[in-house]
Amino acid sequence: MARSQRKTSGRGKAGGSRRSTSRASKSSPKSSKSRKKAPVAEVEVVEEEAGLGLDDGIVILTTVILLAAVLLTDYLAATYYDAGTFF
Repeated sequence: MARSQRKTSGRGKAGGSRRSTSRASKSSPKSSKSRKKAPVAEVEVVEEEAGLGLDDGIVILTTVILLAAVLLTDYLAATYYDAGTFF
């Protein structure tokens, strides 16, 4: 488990809060130049399968159902109230 963060309020101090000071960098400029780069592992390229996936199917099905609902509502409005747009 991760440790809890330090509390920033200064308990027992008259000021009420304590400032955190920034720390100077411990590494010297000389040591950063002498570092060796780690070898890079080869990456295997994986191609996606051809065809529609689950996400595409959900989008298409939702579109068809919404279109059918709008048309059915318009048909019923035209049939019973003579107020249809398409029918």
